[in-house]
Amino acid sequence: MAASELYSKYARVWLPDAAEVWKSAELIKDYTPGDLTLTLQLDDGTEVEYKIDPRTNNLPPLRNPDILVGENDLTALSYLHEPAVLHNLKVRFMDSKLIYTYCGIVLVAINPYESLPIYEADIISAYSGQNMGDMDPHIFAVAEEAYKQMARNERNQSIIVSGESGAGKTVSAKYAMRYFATVSCSSGETNVEERVLASSPIMEAFGNAKTTRNDNSSRFGKYIEIGFDKRHCITGANMRTYLLEKSRVVFQAHGERNYHIFYQLCASSHLPEFKAFKLGCADDFHCTNQGQSPVIDGVDDAKELCDTRRAFSLLGITESDQMAIYQILAAILHLSNVEVKDQSADRSSILPGNVHLMVFCELMGVPCEEMAHWLCHRKLKTTTETYVKSVSKMSAVNGRDALAKHIYARLFSWIVDRINGSLKSAAKQHSFIGVLDIYGFETFDINSFEQFCINYANEKLQQQFNQHVFKLEQEEYMKEEIPWTLIDFYDNQPCINLIEAKLGVLDLLDEECKMPKGSDDSWAQKLYNTLLKQNAHFDKPRLSNRAFIIHHFADKVEYQCEGFLEKNKDTVNEEQINVLKNSKFDLLLKLFEDDEKAQSSAKKRTSVIGRAGQAQRDNKKTVGLQFRQSLHLLMDTLNATTPHYVRCIKPNDHKTSFTLDPVRTVQQLRACGILETIRISAAGFPSRWTYQEFFSRYRVLMKQKDVLPDRKQTCKNLLEKLIEDQDKYQFGKNKIFFRAGQVAYLEKLRSDMLRVACVRIQKTIRCWLARKKYLRMRESAVTIQRYVRGHQARCYVKFLRRTRAAVVIQRNVRMWATKRRYQQQRSAAISIQCFLRAYLAKKQYYKLMFEQKALVIQKWMRGWLARQHYRRTMAAIILLQSCVRRMRAKKELKKLKVEARSVEHFKKLNVGMENKIMQLQHKINEQHKDNRELSERLNAVEKTHSVEREKQSREIKNLLRAEQEARAKAETLPSLLEQLSFLQHELESTRREKEDLEEHVKVYKEQTQQVVEELNMKNSLLNKDKDEMNKLILEQAQQLSDVKTNVENIKQMEKELTDERSRYQNLLSEHLHLEERHRDLKDEMDLSISSNKSGHKRRDSNYSSNSSEFSLSLGSAEGEDSPLQTEDETQSTVDLPVLLKLQRRLKELEQDKQTLWQQLEKKEEAQQEKEKQVEEQTAVCRADLDLEKLKRQELESENKKLKQDLTELRKSLTNENSEMMPPVPGSLPYNLLLEQLSSSNDELEMRKEEVLLLRSHMVRQEALKHKDSALGEGVKLDLETPSFQDVDRSTDIHTLNEDGELWLAYEGLKETNRLLEFQMREQERVHNEKYTELLEEVNKLKNEKDQQQKLLAQSLFLSEDARIEASLKHEMTRLTNENLELMEQQEKQDKTIRKLKKQLKLYIQKVEDFEASAQQKNNASLMNTVRAVNITRKEKEYQGMLQYKEGDESRLLKNVVVDLKPRGVAVSFIPGLPAYIIFMCLRYADSVNNDRRVSTLLNSTISSIKGVIKRKGNDFEVVSFWLANTCRLMHCLKQYNGDEVIMTHNTAKQNEHCLANFELSEYQQVFGDLAIQIYRQLIKCMENILQPLIVASMLEHEAIQGVLGSKPTGLRKRSTSFPEEGAVTVEVLLQRLAHFHTTMSQHGMDPDLIKQVVKQQFYIICAVTLNHLLLRKDMCSWSKGLQIRYNVWQLEEWLTERELADCGAKETLEPLIQAAQLLQIKKKTDADAQAICNMCTALTTAQIVKVLTLYTPVIEFEERVSTAFIATIKNLLKDRVESSTLMMDTKKIFSVTLTFTPSSVALETIQIPVSLNLSFLTRV
Repeated sequence: MAASELYSKYARVWLPDAAEVWKSAELIKDYTPGDLTLTLQLDDGTEVEYKIDPRTNNLPPLRNPDILVGENDLTALSYLHEPAVLHNLKVRFMDSKLIYTYCGIVLVAINPYESLPIYEADIISAYSGQNMGDMDPHIFAVAEEAYKQMARNERNQSIIVSGESGAGKTVSAKYAMRYFATVSCSSGETNVEERVLASSPIMEAFGNAKTTRNDNSSRFGKYIEIGFDKRHCITGANMRTYLLEKSRVVFQAHGERNYHIFYQLCASSHLPEFKAFKLGCADDFHCTNQGQSPVIDGVDDAKELCDTRRAFSLLGITESDQMAIYQILAAILHLSNVEVKDQSADRSSILPGNVHLMVFCELMGVPCEEMAHWLCHRKLKTTTETYVKSVSKMSAVNGRDALAKHIYARLFSWIVDRINGSLKSAAKQHSFIGVLDIYGFETFDINSFEQFCINYANEKLQQQFNQHVFKLEQEEYMKEEIPWTLIDFYDNQPCINLIEAKLGVLDLLDEECKMPKGSDDSWAQKLYNTLLKQNAHFDKPRLSNRAFIIHHFADKVEYQCEGFLEKNKDTVNEEQINVLKNSKFDLLLKLFEDDEKAQSSAKKRTSVIGRAGQAQRDNKKTVGLQFRQSLHLLMDTLNATTPHYVRCIKPNDHKTSFTLDPVRTVQQLRACGILETIRISAAGFPSRWTYQEFFSRYRVLMKQKDVLPDRKQTCKNLLEKLIEDQDKYQFGKNKIFFRAGQVAYLEKLRSDMLRVACVRIQKTIRCWLARKKYLRMRESAVTIQRYVRGHQARCYVKFLRRTRAAVVIQRNVRMWATKRRYQQQRSAAISIQCFLRAYLAKKQYYKLMFEQKALVIQKWMRGWLARQHYRRTMAAIILLQSCVRRMRAKKELKKLKVEARSVEHFKKLNVGMENKIMQLQHKINEQHKDNRELSERLNAVEKTHSVEREKQSREIKNLLRAEQEARAKAETLPSLLEQLSFLQHELESTRREKEDLEEHVKVYKEQTQQVVEELNMKNSLLNKDKDEMNKLILEQAQQLSDVKTNVENIKQMEKELTDERSRYQNLLSEHLHLEERHRDLKDEMDLSISSNKSGHKRRDSNYSSNSSEFSLSLGSAEGEDSPLQTEDETQSTVDLPVLLKLQRRLKELEQDKQTLWQQLEKKEEAQQEKEKQVEEQTAVCRADLDLEKLKRQELESENKKLKQDLTELRKSLTNENSEMMPPVPGSLPYNLLLEQLSSSNDELEMRKEEVLLLRSHMVRQEALKHKDSALGEGVKLDLETPSFQDVDRSTDIHTLNEDGELWLAYEGLKETNRLLEFQMREQERVHNEKYTELLEEVNKLKNEKDQQQKLLAQSLFLSEDARIEASLKHEMTRLTNENLELMEQQEKQDKTIRKLKKQLKLYIQKVEDFEASAQQKNNASLMNTVRAVNITRKEKEYQGMLQYKEGDESRLLKNVVVDLKPRGVAVSFIPGLPAYIIFMCLRYADSVNNDRRVSTLLNSTISSIKGVIKRKGNDFEVVSFWLANTCRLMHCLKQYNGDEVIMTHNTAKQNEHCLANFELSEYQQVFGDLAIQIYRQLIKCMENILQPLIVASMLEHEAIQGVLGSKPTGLRKRSTSFPEEGAVTVEVLLQRLAHFHTTMSQHGMDPDLIKQVVKQQFYIICAVTLNHLLLRKDMCSWSKGLQIRYNVWQLEEWLTERELADCGAKETLEPLIQAAQLLQIKKKTDADAQAICNMCTALTTAQIVKVLTLYTPVIEFEERVSTAFIATIKNLLKDRVESSTLMMDTKKIFSVTLTFTPSSVALETIQIPVSLNLSFLTRV
């Protein structure tokens, strides 16, 4: 594959950067070989040019595809290089908040500087038993892998935890040890795991301190070996420490602290036990106040000291030893405050009254003067003499500090030895797992002797790591049989030789320490002279002659030589040690015992030579030598084990949570060897796939013809086509090996193929959608056109019809108009002629009148003239008269004016009337207007007439007007008078109306006032009612609130009840666990005693490990072969309340004993007499019955003979061929034959009647026999044996028949009628049932018909698609209902079949008994020669008890409990048979009133059941069987205890079987507790069975492989990621659940209890699945959510099929359903976040955030969840009140409720099977 293919346009690469180390960039144009630059674009849009060296062709490293980013294993990356590793860690740490990542065999752990909820007990249980690649990276996964390899390979393991200070090494090692202590069980000794964990707080207190980089930094290295026995249980531990930083005791840099124990002691100085130490706060002492940081945020030192003391006590260190330790620590604190005064340059002294020195000497038990002397002086020894020399102040201070460091180091070593002693076990250690917590590579500004030793140790560890990685690579290649070449890797052996070889750094240092005048400068010169030019890893600084440089594997480090010799010698003034050795302090003496032993051995070796001091100096080991030897011992230990590596990374120097500094991270990755591992992997074939994985992933790159049956050959053919360079891959036996980058290339091809396929699918779908849309539009257009054309046609037809109608209308209208016009013209013509003729006549008349009038006028004119003259004359006369009259008229005028004024007032009052007149006038005017219009029309018509007619009409009008004016003038005066009178009349009428109105107003006012008053009254009443209603409403609201509070209280009480029940059940389990533990320990003690006497006998480890699981929940029980409890033991276990009640009852019975005996004797005598009488009567009756039966037989035989004779006679009569011809009719023989025939017929009729009577009588007798039997229960007959001794009846009988046969026949007929009536009633009942069924079917059909009609009506208004969908939904609902009905019918039929089978078995058994008795009777009758009488045995009536002898309890329980096989009993017999048998035996013990037998039986039953459960607690069938029987026995005790409430549920017979003498309610509680224990064991057994199936079926199994398959994985492959033969699917899980349900149902378990078990099953499934989903990043994808929802749907369907939908199991699956929906829902906008918050109510905030964080795209088309979206989710859910735990509690068991279910089984009908071997029991 050429570089031009990889470095093409849009390819992404990494560019070096000073701040971020590496930056991402994208190619703008393709790269061609020979280009000197690459044109790139950064993420911020900046374009850069990257120069390429033509000699090296150094192209920038390629970036992995986004789908591979964030992988669990760095080796899964296609491109393995530094930027890919850094980016993957950054994405996982900062975006996904994941601190663990695999890098091949190494676990990379980044310190989050934040407490994470990923170390709880549920996380430990989730990782326990899992393969390392199946779960997300975790320290628990590494610990589990080490534990598993130790158990599987029988090889010791080591976990190497390394990293620089503050990276989290101590915490990782602590969690690893916690995991081992949790998953393993203790081996014989108690609290081994707790003691192992208790060592951690002690070592942290004495060996950890605050530094600038870490608040809890380990200042020493430790290797802890945790020992295990053959059963892989912890037996003990051993700890080795390395290079304690002693200098910290006397010196701390700024911002740092001394060891934690000093501050804990100072914080607790106020305690009474510490008063004698005279301590204060930490700032008062020089050795604790130098760093000026005495407090750590969030840490309470006083509380930490309590934890330390508690750990000391747990490890067995006594209180006195603890106080001695604290005393020495207090002395060191006071020693640091001892001030040395300077007297001269080489002299110093301590003041005599130095308080701190006095306290130090007091605490250490040494003389103060002597210690003060040797602190300021030292003894010098030569060959001849010894003299004391004073020292300077500096030397004295150094000697004081050296003494403090030496004492602390000795104390630390002593504590480690004591811890090892307490952790040491007497049991033999079979294997161990070592946890190495050691410092990582360190480099500071000033590096001294401590950093040199630390880096030396890391060089050795890195060499071991490189060799191990190379070895694994080599083994992998050899295993797969592929050719490989030697991989070149960095070998740091030269650097190690530089340090530890002869004439190396350490050797030269030890040699310089032996020199009398050795110094750091001379040692530095020796280094330069010896190593500078001979070793390439050694170098000298340019500007210093007191330092040297060593090139380590991680980096070059410059060491300052100052202090090397002093720290290597670790010298202490011997006289000071001698003073301490003379102390009276016991612990102080113990600290220096080793020195005394070493000195004594040295004196022995140098006794010949006198130079003891020189030999002592020579034999003393330097610190470097001791460290080198311990390091070699450690490496030998590690090489002998299988190592597991944990590399801790410190992300930043500011202790900021989830912040990654790229520069610091890369430095540590280079230093801890992660990049070296990557380089080694990349040098070979880092990507490895199995053939099945490769085929499943890249199946899309093949064609169908390329797929061969041989998967291996198919993969080879594909790779040969895709990758031309065969050196890029190799084919192994089981895997394909790829070079770096090849998987990315294959992923690119796969992505391109999928993209092309997606485009093709999109093209096809879009084409299909477009075509479908076009066809739909075309169809719509055609439909619209059809309707439009139809509408247009209808409109055209309507137009034609309207046109035709219009023509007809026009024709008729025109005809009508023409006719009307003609008629008008005709009438007008006639009118005109009429008027014209009238006009002519009038004209002629007027002419004649004119002539006549002229004559009259002339006559009158002449008369007028004469009269005018006369008038003139008279005028003068009248003038005179007028003047006189004028005067009078004026007077009258005044009067008239007054009257005129009164008339105007009257007019004003009657304005309304004038208005009315005006209105009438207006109406008249309007009418006139109308008339004018009509006249105008008429004038318009008359305009066509001639001008003459117009003139005439004008003249006529003028005349008419004149006439009208004249008439109007003439009529004016009377009209005015009439108007005046009319107005007066109107005025009077209005006045009267006004008065009436006033009266009405008064009446109305009065009425309204009354109404208002009434309304006010009503309003007041309504207000009162309103107030009352408000009060009632308030009262009701108060009551409602009270009811709500009561309901809430009830709910709270119910919740408290369930909590209390669960607590009680948990306490019960713990109590029984403690009892079992006590019994086991007692048994072990007995066993050990017996083994000491008779030899050692080893128990089976498998049995003990298997039984220990059940010991958590069950009490003690006996072994399988151990005998049951004896009578003495049962007596001791009798309950005291029962015993007291029995004693009181016994006293009462003794008082009534004598009277009862007398009454009993009298009754027995009377009963004996009655029995004699009854026996006599029954004997007579039986004799009569036998005689009647014989008579019937004789009659039947005679009847048969007669029939035979008759048939022969008829044959002879009808046979024509016979020798004797038939007689002729009418002859004598013929007549005789007829008479004989008639007589024989009469006799035959009589015999028939007798036979009928006898048969009816026999029916009655048979009914008498089976009256009380099971066969006769259905028929209730009145069958009382008649007493023939009754005188009245006997007389009646004798009157009928001397033998009473007729009466018996009559009674038999009555019984026959009763039988027939019974049969008729049965037929009627059957008919009614059939009728009701038919009615139900008819109603059902009607409902279906109505539904179909509704559906049809609805579908008419729907579109075609919606109609099809609606019909499909209807059909689905109909089929679902039919299936449910068929299932119900099937279940009913199954129940009926089971019931009939039981009845059939019972009837068969009774029939067999009856046949056996009949056979015995027949045999007896045959043997008896005398004619026997048939005697019927009356069936015995049982009382539902089983009689047994005293002492048979052990045999009974051995057969019924211990040796019973549940499967045979569940299949063959009734459910709960053992419980019924035990209870029937208990009833017998109760009937005989023997309290001892009752208590023995019950206690033995409980012990036997516990023993069975303990031995077979892992067998689900056994546990289920005995849970069902225990509950049944408990219910029987309650059902038959005689309680009146419970007796109402029983039958009359069951109430007769109630216990009579003992009240066993307390045993009900005991059996209830036993049932609860068995239930919890059932849940645990079921959980153990389901646990391996849940994850594989619910998460890992994929029904469809291919495009949505898994991504490429790294070195650690998942164990069950791909389908194989026999893979666990959901069907397997459902089959297991169905098996559980069937087993419990067959065992007769209560349905309510079965529902609770199913609910618990589904909770376990949900919890385990969700927990693994939260711990597996590879499972959090869209396709996996789809698969989970499908699996959950199958579980819900399973519940529905078994009618368990209401048991609460669906609700337990809600968290898993919501998690699956969360994986599939859209996750981008704020609305999506709100929808998620509303949807995920069953998930906690931590779970929601965890799922979103782990969400990983499986294919390229998915997107990751952004950090901003997750922050939005957190912000929305911050107010939610919930638990902060991440995992669901898989060990949670819901509190069980044992509801009472009475049994319908009659005890007297229970048969004891022969297979149970209970022949010693007798039914009573």
